[in-house]
Amino acid sequence: MTPAALPVPRVGIGTDVHAFAPEDSERTLWIAGLAWPGERALEGHSDADVACHAACDALFSAAGIGDLGAHFGTSRPEWAGAAGCALLAEAARLVRAAGFEIGSAAIQVIGNRPRLSARRAEAQAVLAEALGAPVGLSGTTTDGLGLTGRGEGIAAIATVVIVPAATAPAASGEDPA
Repeated sequence: MTPAALPVPRVGIGTDVHAFAPEDSERTLWIAGLAWPGERALEGHSDADVACHAACDALFSAAGIGDLGAHFGTSRPEWAGAAGCALLAEAARLVRAAGFEIGSAAIQVIGNRPRLSARRAEAQAVLAEALGAPVGLSGTTTDGLGLTGRGEGIAAIATVVIVPAATAPAASGEDPA
């Protein structure tokens, strides 16, 4: 009997950065699938959820099927104002349609505010529901350096692991035992 080939995992990395909206903006800050009332919003074509956008780019990268702009760019009016979790769920659907299963995602949000720790479990649950796979979420600052350190915006980096979808084994007549 020939041993079955093990599926080779594929890893994707994605990043996203959005500048803060003007202080008098009517927008709501969305990070990691959650609204953050009282925090300054980000500017963007959709809800500007950097955590979701970075995860989408990581998925597309791992599957080799383009990037955020190709699927949800500003030339696509149907995605204007879309929720980050809606984009993430659609990205996951596209990756699965391309023949992959999603193993997990890790997302790190980089910025001075909001503080994610108090809502980490809630955010991870919302993100995992949209992705259909486990999600780890962390936050960090840049100690006052760069655009996030100066308080000009928020960034995120995501890593995902996907594997080719399992296919039914071919009937060989051999006893699998």
